[in-house]
Amino acid sequence: MNRWKVKVSLFLNFLVLAILLNSVGTVALQVQRTYGVSASAAGWLAAFKSLGIVTASFLAISRLGQFGYRRTMLCALGGLTVVCLSLPSASGFAVLELLFVAVGAGYALLKVSIYATVGLVTETPTEHASFMSFLESFFTGGIVLGYFLFGAFVDDLHPRSTDWLRAFYLIAAFSFVAWLLLLASPLDETAVEAGLRLPWREQWLGIFRLTVTRVVMLFATCTFLYVMVEQSIMNWLPTYNRTVLRLPASVSIQMASLFIIAMAAGRFLAGILLRRAAWFPVLVLCGAAAAAGLAVLDLLAPGVASAPAATGWQHAPAMAYLLPCVGFFVAPIYPALNSVMLSALPVSRHGAMAGMSVLFSALGSSIGTVALGFLFQDYGGQLAFYFPLLPIAALLISLAFFRKQAATAPGAAPDPS
Repeated sequence: MNRWKVKVSLFLNFLVLAILLNSVGTVALQVQRTYGVSASAAGWLAAFKSLGIVTASFLAISRLGQFGYRRTMLCALGGLTVVCLSLPSASGFAVLELLFVAVGAGYALLKVSIYATVGLVTETPTEHASFMSFLESFFTGGIVLGYFLFGAFVDDLHPRSTDWLRAFYLIAAFSFVAWLLLLASPLDETAVEAGLRLPWREQWLGIFRLTVTRVVMLFATCTFLYVMVEQSIMNWLPTYNRTVLRLPASVSIQMASLFIIAMAAGRFLAGILLRRAAWFPVLVLCGAAAAAGLAVLDLLAPGVASAPAATGWQHAPAMAYLLPCVGFFVAPIYPALNSVMLSALPVSRHGAMAGMSVLFSALGSSIGTVALGFLFQDYGGQLAFYFPLLPIAALLISLAFFRKQAATAPGAAPDPS
């Protein structure tokens, strides 16, 4: 097995996932403009995405190993390619809701397969943690590409225009190229076969035993809280830029990419730092810095309302550049959490554990996005963006308990902190 060829394939898979999964913020803004839906209704797009994720996750947790991770990724990429090709000719808010069900299902199948495959192409816990951070940094790079891709198709002068839907044709092209590369990348999956010889009922009992342990429940809690923070900010940042900072729609979408660029930088640097430093103090420092930065910027937001409306990047208020910096500090938390948890388990259980991660991520994303949507509608964007401070505080507390339990898990690497 050519490990580097497989790794390149995983990076390209993450690119497609990044563009599609994180288009919720862009689509939420555009459906308000194009179809006249309310902010609270637009927030439910994340719930439809989560519906697809949760449904597919139950399948992914127990059956993907038998079907084959590479085969699963090929099927998911093929399905997403067809969906993206069909979407522009069947536009409408209801169609977009169905799109996100399909995107969520594809995401669950792909991400579980990708996370499980990482254990097959890395040899040590430090290599695993480093590769996960680099992989997630590439994911954030794909999100940036998605923002600029959609922004290029948005018509600022005609809010009802559906030209922005043509961006899905290019996404379909990316997905097809990813499918071709994966088709040419063989993968040795024999290391996961031992646990798959058990009967179906025994596999589910094993998953239940895995799920009810303290370390897994704490991991699920941390994942839920982290994704609630990340996705609530990410999905509503384009609307925040448009309604609070009063930027043009296309610029609002493109400037939201700064949050993702900051995340990519944070994860890339964390991939280097985590080769030498213990994960717990790094994550606590990141969470505390994110909370402090968000609180300060929220306090400064009311002053922007009295400033003249901006017409482009060069006239955008400082807030448009500073708020995305929060992403730099929150970004390292998610890949490090997953790496710590997966490294404490045998490779044969990585698929099930990755499925749990995806499942609780989906719940955090949908609840955070829907909650922030209602706050946006009822209290406005300035007050709504105080909301992420609550899950950040809960996350910092949960990390302390998770560290203690992860250190005593069977297979856990020593924590040098």
